[in-house]
Amino acid sequence: YGEWRAFYLLIKEVCEKYHISADTLRYYERVGVIPEVSRKDSGIRDYEEEDIKWVENAICMRDAGVPVEILIDYVRLFQLGDETIEERSNLLKEAREQILEAKKKYDLALEKLDYKIGRYETAIETGVLSWVK
Repeated sequence: YGEWRAFYLLIKEVCEKYHISADTLRYYERVGVIPEVSRKDSGIRDYEEEDIKWVENAICMRDAGVPVEILIDYVRLFQLGDETIEERSNLLKEAREQILEAKKKYDLALEKLDYKIGRYETAIETGVLSWVK
């Protein structure tokens, strides 16, 4: 009767669910950002629950600006097993530092925008635009 699985999606369904193109998913698999995806006997990608977790991780990390190279190294190390735990931890720490640096830039930009918006809102109320609080 074949193996019954509680959860699987075709590539089209994964694309729709995560708003990502099939080309991007195939690229992630080809370069190793996600491990090789399960396939049906016919060769069609059959995303099982574990595959979906990897896809979610890749999308989250890429959205945060984590370089593809770090993700590739992480997946490669993961596949090598528990003897790479320290190396994986170091990669994640590196990714975290990169995200924190980017966050600082966004926080500074938000402060500047908030200041300018506040000045314009005051100008709308008073009819006078001033850049001094």
